[in-house]
Amino acid sequence: MQVIRGYKTELDLNNAQKTACLQHAGASRFTYNWGLKRYEEEYKAGRKAPSAMSLHKELNALKQTHFPWMYTVSKCAPQEALRNLEKAFKQFFGKVKLKAQGTYRGKLGYPRWKSKKRGIGSFRLTGAIHVFEDRIQLPRLGTLRLHEHGYIPTNAKVLSATVSEQAGRWFVSVQVEEYGSDPVLATGPALGIDLGVKAMATASDGTIIANPKALRSNLKKLRRASRQHSRKQKGSKNRARATRKLARLHAHIGNIRKDALHKATSQLVMKTKSSSERPAVIVLEDLNVSGMLKNRRLSRAIADVGFYEFRRQMLYKAEQTGCKVVLVSRWEPSSKTCSGCKAVREELDLRERTFLCHACGLVLDRDLNAAYNLAALA
Repeated sequence: MQVIRGYKTELDLNNAQKTACLQHAGASRFTYNWGLKRYEEEYKAGRKAPSAMSLHKELNALKQTHFPWMYTVSKCAPQEALRNLEKAFKQFFGKVKLKAQGTYRGKLGYPRWKSKKRGIGSFRLTGAIHVFEDRIQLPRLGTLRLHEHGYIPTNAKVLSATVSEQAGRWFVSVQVEEYGSDPVLATGPALGIDLGVKAMATASDGTIIANPKALRSNLKKLRRASRQHSRKQKGSKNRARATRKLARLHAHIGNIRKDALHKATSQLVMKTKSSSERPAVIVLEDLNVSGMLKNRRLSRAIADVGFYEFRRQMLYKAEQTGCKVVLVSRWEPSSKTCSGCKAVREELDLRERTFLCHACGLVLDRDLNAAYNLAALA
């Protein structure tokens, strides 16, 4: 079984290496914006959209006269930036075509201009990349120390490496190609999972995973840091210091949410190493997350859970462990249906956390009742 997997870990860089990474990220951002401008010029002239390869040849011809500073960075950074731009335009025109057919209602996602104010950004490198237990060797950057030793496999085929910055910390994400035996198919009972705000997930086997509420628990600190940041004079050192503090707090909130989601999905998929006890089928609701976020009273709480990320992780983790994931229609009345007699209630207020069946008298937790109904649909 061939699996393409990514490993992301932190880098321990000195000042010279940080400067080199900043130069590569700047070159990648500049090339993306330059390519976007060239796309728009060709479109206004009525000509065919240029490809990433043709833009890279044009950029190489301009390097010596217009952009000599680009010789200080690896050629992979601008080359991969143009490939990202080409992919972004393909996705944009694909959505335009679907919207013309009436099968797509979301945003088209026209490629945006990359600004340094929105972050330093990242850059991707290919070619001669070598991974060791405590360091990684990248083109033009040389050998960089890894903060975590032994995490990235050293014997796998490396496809690419993406270096990014977040809140003053530098990370590398290595994409590798691994080969292994096919997973043993799970044969355990079906598992229904109901997602919610009060509890992140409620499973039909009684497992309840609490919601850490990463944003809500740090909202007071976030408001104070944002207020302090807005009061600092633009361009001052105090403003830069407040910016770093605010960025670290945002990263901390995101890490809490990410850690909770990974632990929850791994716990539900890999309940035990035995294939006879692992769930053969996992049933989830196909939630309309973008529509749910339009509820101005619940949008913050819904976004704080990460429903879409939960589903994404469940899909790829279940595939790697021999489980099957079934997505149920969002219109399925799993919360309004009695798991005992299958009677459907016409009205069920969101504040009612205990389900009461008027037909058979069943009294059960609302989320657990929904999980039972989802498991029955397997």
